[in-house]
Amino acid sequence: MKRSVLPACLLAAVIPSLAIAQSGPIFSAAPTKPRFLLHEALGSPANLRISGSFRPRVEGIAGQFRPETFARNDILNSYLTTLFVEYETGPLRIGGELFDSRGYFQQRNSSAFTTEINALEPGQAYLALDLGDGAGEGTKSSLTVGRFTKNIGSRRLVSRQQFRNTINAYTGLSYDWQNAGKDRLTLLWALPHTRLPDDTPGILDNEIAFDRESLDLQLFGASYTKAGVLGGTFEVYGYGLMERDSGTGLRSVQTRDRRLFTPGVRLARAPKTGAFDYDLEAIYQTGRARETAAETDRTDLNVAAYFLHAEAGYTFDAPWRPRVALQYDHASGDGRNPNRFNRFDTLFGARRFDYGPTGLYGPVQRANLISPGLRLEVTPSPIWDAFVAYRPLFLESPTDSFGATLVRDRSGRSGRYAGQQIEGRIRYWIVPDAMILDTGVAYLIKGDFLRNAPNAPDTGDTFYGYLNTTLFF
Repeated sequence: MKRSVLPACLLAAVIPSLAIAQSGPIFSAAPTKPRFLLHEALGSPANLRISGSFRPRVEGIAGQFRPETFARNDILNSYLTTLFVEYETGPLRIGGELFDSRGYFQQRNSSAFTTEINALEPGQAYLALDLGDGAGEGTKSSLTVGRFTKNIGSRRLVSRQQFRNTINAYTGLSYDWQNAGKDRLTLLWALPHTRLPDDTPGILDNEIAFDRESLDLQLFGASYTKAGVLGGTFEVYGYGLMERDSGTGLRSVQTRDRRLFTPGVRLARAPKTGAFDYDLEAIYQTGRARETAAETDRTDLNVAAYFLHAEAGYTFDAPWRPRVALQYDHASGDGRNPNRFNRFDTLFGARRFDYGPTGLYGPVQRANLISPGLRLEVTPSPIWDAFVAYRPLFLESPTDSFGATLVRDRSGRSGRYAGQQIEGRIRYWIVPDAMILDTGVAYLIKGDFLRNAPNAPDTGDTFYGYLNTTLFF
């Protein structure tokens, strides 16, 4: 087998960034929340919020884990620019946010797609009505109508991405309620946006095309969180997804016609110095879906899938505030039964915080996965933090593709062992309140499955690195 060769430009990007991040603090102390200078420049009006950010990133991958149709080695220089404005008049808030996600210098057969490139998109444009304590004394609630982004619960099913270069957005209605005891309720009906353009020439050219929302893709559900349970919170939720093919001729959009119901529960306690923390989540998924989005695939299959996450950590009351955590993730994969579909669908969830960087990387996702993990985090000062994490990786079903790799052996003869992943990250406030540096690396040591499956590439192990800075204004 050939070993991966790290491109010189990737080394040039990653190694200097590590040196900068480890060179020692420039400032003795600083808050870790950004200041928004545009708002201050306008005199900090109470009824107007305005903020923005600019994030350039360089990332590279060597020793591709995806099939041979993708570039073996790749570089992506991406930029994410945001501008948010919200005006408040009485109980009504009028808000909007513009996202500009662009990418350059990637290979023509790069894995960078609509998750990384979506130029000049008005992702938010909404009206929000603050209802005050109309739902009961001591409560506060609001109703949002229009285009918006959304984080709910653990963000494993509904999220606004933070690491990814493009952001999930929705058009619809959201009702949010909270009482004096910090119990929370969210009711949601939305049309998730389909990012455009979604063709290779359009993506390579950073073409501007407004995203599409349609009644052919609907997300709805509710989440209720009870505070003060075992020192943390208890959440129960359920989400429905309705999807169907749309359009005709050249404008047709083929889908897997998913009709899913996804209930779940979560018990969580946030990390705190000198205390144990935990995060336990169990999700089931049922309904009907097709195995592929091919026009010729007309077979509706019964869905029975699940996902489990368990994490226990402890933060020591010591210098650098080290936190050690044990993790376990288990997501179902599709089995041999031709009448059932068992691969878990994470809907619109984020995954960087569980499984490492995405972008050109991201082999691990909540599908066909069994993976324990060990994580060490440190926070030496208010201006920098770091972590390292290790995960062995196994397939839940040997006949399904592993995670997001697209590598599959339908016979199951390549086994269940996918490999091992080691990752690390350092974040450092270069200018407190205004500019933060974030750099990380990931090393995928391929196991028997990722080396021997029929469509596995002959590329050796995978190395990935990224460097980005975010400027807040």
